[in-house]
Amino acid sequence: MDSTGSYGFHTPEAPAVNTRTTRIALTTALVLAIAGATAAPASAGAAGPSSGSSSGPSTAQAPDAEALRAAISGLPADDATAALVRLGGTDGAWRGSSGVHDLASGRPADPDGRFRVGSVTKVFTAAVVLQLAGEGKLGLDRPARHYLPDLIPAAYGQVTVRQLLNHTSGIPSPDPGNGDTLEDWYAHRFDVQDPAATVRDATALEPDFAPGTQQHYANIGYTVAGLLIERVTGDTYASQVSRRVLKPLRLADTYFPGTDPAVRGPHNHGYQVFGTSGELRDVTVWGATDAWAAGDLISTTADLERFTGALFGGRVVRGPLLREMFTLPDASVREYGTGKPAAYSAGLSVIRLGGREVWGKTGGRWGYNTAIAATTDLSRTLVYSVNATDAKGADMNATAMNIMVAAFGAPDPE
Repeated sequence: MDSTGSYGFHTPEAPAVNTRTTRIALTTALVLAIAGATAAPASAGAAGPSSGSSSGPSTAQAPDAEALRAAISGLPADDATAALVRLGGTDGAWRGSSGVHDLASGRPADPDGRFRVGSVTKVFTAAVVLQLAGEGKLGLDRPARHYLPDLIPAAYGQVTVRQLLNHTSGIPSPDPGNGDTLEDWYAHRFDVQDPAATVRDATALEPDFAPGTQQHYANIGYTVAGLLIERVTGDTYASQVSRRVLKPLRLADTYFPGTDPAVRGPHNHGYQVFGTSGELRDVTVWGATDAWAAGDLISTTADLERFTGALFGGRVVRGPLLREMFTLPDASVREYGTGKPAAYSAGLSVIRLGGREVWGKTGGRWGYNTAIAATTDLSRTLVYSVNATDAKGADMNATAMNIMVAAFGAPDPE
């Protein structure tokens, strides 16, 4: 879940999934601050989905390959130009890709391509903070100001480390100063933002609410968390995540871009609809310093699948601290502005799909939507990257919704 995008999707081949009711249900449950087989040969400007491959036991719980193929068929389309999917777990596996590498050449999408993961980055950040807590380098119930007294003012002196991770800090999002329209944001796409300055701007504002009383999904808590990692380790945030997570898990295609606005290595281009004319503009090259520890990571579906299995399997965060990632705030804590139940833990979010509890995280950067999701028993895992043309839209991307429902089933009735 990033500033936009969320678990969900739709295609003409899957009419039972593309209802407005389903999209609203998924959007509500996973409110985002905004997620194989080689693709079939493409004609100029278009590519069909890969046939996909599946393996594992032939049971009622096995992946629905037909539904998954339908979910990513018909790309490029108005809502997306490519989709990469990896479904795994003890129930079986399926791999598929669809769409194009870029609209100019019409080459098939690279199933192993890198992409911006957006707020899936928060899962990595949360994992490192929890590791540090396990090592006694910080306390989840200690105020963040204890570690960052020069950055967190007394007005926010009661905000704890745990509240940063589960979005209950009450720290508001500052005005990034890059305008109000998509054209403004595009013009500022190469601006370099300093995380400490972002925190100072945020904490100069009045709190949204008293710490721990409500939940408001935003990037600011994870910006503070990244600075917290740096303060207690004396190392950079990117170096700590690399040393503690990327290298041990051999996530060789996952990296932090820093101030480089490009995606290094093989990747499929991302596009965004601009204006009422429906202009599709290539937005692949776009800086991510505004997101930093909340959303700047670049990865692949294979790396994210390995990370998801290791995380849920207790090989990244160990012992009782792993429960923090699967524990929501007290039931009295409601979503800021809507009063809906809190849905975010430390790094993850939860929804019931197809009769089972699914935990995960979505992310959105311009041109890219990403998700990781799994059942806690790892019977089913899902990673997708959708090159969405509406990656920062208020509603879920249609292709992304179809993938999630094909993988896990429709949302359970409330």
